[in-house]
Amino acid sequence: MAVIVALGAFLMTLAGGWTAQRVTDRRHLVLGLAGGLMLGVVGLDLLPEAMHAAGDELFGVPLALLLFVGGFLAAHCVERLLAVRQASHGATNGDGHPDHGKRVPQVGLTAAAAMVGHSLADGVALGAAFQVGGGMGVAVALAVITHDFADGFNTYTLTRLYGNARRKALLMLFADAVAPVVGAASTLLFTLPEEPLGAYLGFFGGVLLYLAAAEILPEAHHKHPALSTLMCTVGGVAGIWLVVGLAE
Repeated sequence: MAVIVALGAFLMTLAGGWTAQRVTDRRHLVLGLAGGLMLGVVGLDLLPEAMHAAGDELFGVPLALLLFVGGFLAAHCVERLLAVRQASHGATNGDGHPDHGKRVPQVGLTAAAAMVGHSLADGVALGAAFQVGGGMGVAVALAVITHDFADGFNTYTLTRLYGNARRKALLMLFADAVAPVVGAASTLLFTLPEEPLGAYLGFFGGVLLYLAAAEILPEAHHKHPALSTLMCTVGGVAGIWLVVGLAE
């Protein structure tokens, strides 16, 4: 049953990526929505789940929160290091001066790979929930299927935002779609302990928050500081809130 439900997540992920492709003429709205979806996923889904699963504290601070901050800092450091490396190799703008604001494709691929890892964890959580009991399985299935639309949307958007070719974006989208199926199927062989899963979700939440706050939302409002863009962001957060509420 978990694998069958994961196939629904597969289709929803592809639908999210397809939607991101079809509205390229409204790029600022796409980015605004993507930023809202990511903020909603982090604050209303990933972080609460990580806090519950990771459990332990280190020097009075929950481990999930420490890893959340660590993920944010790791994403910032990786992007800055890659940007410095690109500048040292002579990346220039149209005037022949160093282009310090140029997007680094590897950052987009790394972020998309993290989304794939998140989807894999979704599949594992789905399989584990069905092992616990039918009611739990249905609740997790609803959450996974509905928010995998946002995962597909964000995976394609992140990959393309950083200048990667459409072919690479589609490849990452397909990997993200397959990941929950693989994760659900893996629970037929073993069960992932709750603590490592919570630790991963905390770290991944920090990475997503950095990308949303430092990259996606500023880009969305850079050339189109419109009310419609802001409403897309708010709508994205509200949509994830609705999904989380229905799953409960």
